[in-house]
Amino acid sequence: MTGSLRSDRGLLALAVALGFVAALAGTWVGRQWLAPPPTDGANDIHAFVHQRLDLDPAQTTRIEAIEADFAIRRRALEAELRADNARLAAAIEAEHGYGPKVAEAVDASHHAMGALQKASLEHVFAMRGVLRPDQAARFDAAVVRALTPAAP
Repeated sequence: MTGSLRSDRGLLALAVALGFVAALAGTWVGRQWLAPPPTDGANDIHAFVHQRLDLDPAQTTRIEAIEADFAIRRRALEAELRADNARLAAAIEAEHGYGPKVAEAVDASHHAMGALQKASLEHVFAMRGVLRPDQAARFDAAVVRALTPAAP
């Protein structure tokens, strides 16, 4: 009876793990091929800055430099996040459940996401610092709209 119970638990764990992997795969397929691409608030803000704020040449030069610096930082942080996600996948594969390796990988991933969010906000405020007060007021409203999109 003990062997049968152990075998049943093993099959149950395998079924749960396979279900989890299938759910991840289904989500990925749905997001890649079925869902409309999400709007990127950062791209919306950049378009707004360049198209709607009537920047003078000096402002344009300063903002382009800020954007170039941030692009480098963003790529590095996104690479870190991809690496953390790969470690999470490996931990899930190794533990087949929410064990210490999975928990550690989740924490690392959250740290990387937080670092990216902080860097993005620093970037937004750096761009804002280049603007005149009238431009800054319109910029602030656009940032708020980008962070609080209307519900579908």
